[in-house]
Amino acid sequence: MTDTVAELQMQLIELQTQIAFQEDTLSALDTVVTAQQRQIDQLTLWCERLMRQLDQVATGAAEPAEPELPPHY
Repeated sequence: MTDTVAELQMQLIELQTQIAFQEDTLSALDTVVTAQQRQIDQLTLWCERLMRQLDQVATGAAEPAEPELPPHY
């Protein structure tokens, strides 16, 4: 009977060890995924800005109608 209890204790310890490693791995993956999502959000914002600038250039709105003269003229 004591062999069975000792074996169950060893199995329990092994399972607890595996869970601890899995929790550590999940935490590391969560950190990576969060950083990647921030980067995706930033890249999406940059792409939207570039698309607006491209639209402005395509419609001619990016260039002023007349060149501005310096203030001393």
